[in-house]
Amino acid sequence: MSGRLPAAAGRPTRRMPMRGVDPSALRRLNTSVTLRALAIESDPVSMSALAEVTGLSRRTIELILDDLVSAGWVVELERVPTSGGAGRPPRRFELRAEHSVLVAVRVTTLAATAVIADARGRILGRAHDALTDYLDPAKSLDLTARLVHDALADAGVPADRLRAGAIAAGGAIDESGVIRRLVHAEPWVGVDLPAELARRVPVAWFADNDANLGALAEQWRGAARDHRDIVWAILGNRTGLGTLIRGAVHRGFRGAAGEIVEAEQLDAQSFADRPIGYLTSPHDEERLLAADVLDRARAGADDAVAEVDAFVQHVAAILTTLSWTIAPSLIVLGGGLEAGADLLLPRLRAALAEARAPDIELRASTIGPDGPLIGALRFVLDRMDTELFGPVLPSASDHQTSSAAPRTPQEQNA
Repeated sequence: MSGRLPAAAGRPTRRMPMRGVDPSALRRLNTSVTLRALAIESDPVSMSALAEVTGLSRRTIELILDDLVSAGWVVELERVPTSGGAGRPPRRFELRAEHSVLVAVRVTTLAATAVIADARGRILGRAHDALTDYLDPAKSLDLTARLVHDALADAGVPADRLRAGAIAAGGAIDESGVIRRLVHAEPWVGVDLPAELARRVPVAWFADNDANLGALAEQWRGAARDHRDIVWAILGNRTGLGTLIRGAVHRGFRGAAGEIVEAEQLDAQSFADRPIGYLTSPHDEERLLAADVLDRARAGADDAVAEVDAFVQHVAAILTTLSWTIAPSLIVLGGGLEAGADLLLPRLRAALAEARAPDIELRASTIGPDGPLIGALRFVLDRMDTELFGPVLPSASDHQTSSAAPRTPQEQNA
């Protein structure tokens, strides 16, 4: 472990003191940034690495870490001599991720899923159930709230340790979490997802489109770790694009970016009911049909190969347009398309090259069906705030006379 953090999306810039800023508010902000940097890193982090990635001074980081250790949110590990053996080993710190838990939920047309994770995004428990009536948002969200409690039970975690959650859903979802458009599901339009879930499970909630969150997951834990401008594409029976620009989700006007299912000129749904398009279907039997066609294509069956080739031409037309508009450095095929990556990727690369598209890299998802849920967890971590996840720390002026203590959720919400 080098003790050096990679550049993070939305990396904070170095802050200069500003007149009129409440020192306690600034300290809370600095603590939040430090907690987030610790949360998204899977390995112990040195003090110098934290100072670099947060843009804070080493002394500020030292004071914050000392208080977080005292409060039980962070643990300082034993010093490990460097390979050269020269100099004093650096101090290394690690978030005590079990101090609080997060929830991510996903609602599709057929079912809802909830997962409970620690503050580093490691899944501890889950629950899943079919929806009885997707077109009734109240019923669907009631079931989703029940699944949150079922997932807590599966994780063996008490509800009072739950701090915040995010929901992955379909449609154009704006920055505040309101669904602005959702094709074939008008009752959901106008639903404020964070507010509705907070009424049922009283913690802070966030919401975004499932394709956006799929892209976020691939950059965090999947195939796009080495890219910042990416598109996560699901094309076929279900269709949508999730876009990250410089590592941040791009929603566009009222969350409409990527909702190409409604773009008739792109004819994005022309393969919705074709065998290879069923790779992205929510129905098990349709995905099995797609898998059978893939197996036959691998064996050289002419009709199955023709289905694959036709689907590739359809997808290549969309990706060529995408390559000249958004021009990401990487496109990730997800939402089920990864099951046919061995057949689809080489053909798509050849088709894009023939179309003289920019030399954009193509990869398949390495996360799979949990992508939007993993992305939802990262979405919460990116909004980490001491109001949600940490203690109120003493300011530098009273550092010597006051000790921090973890606050209960009740105290945090007071």
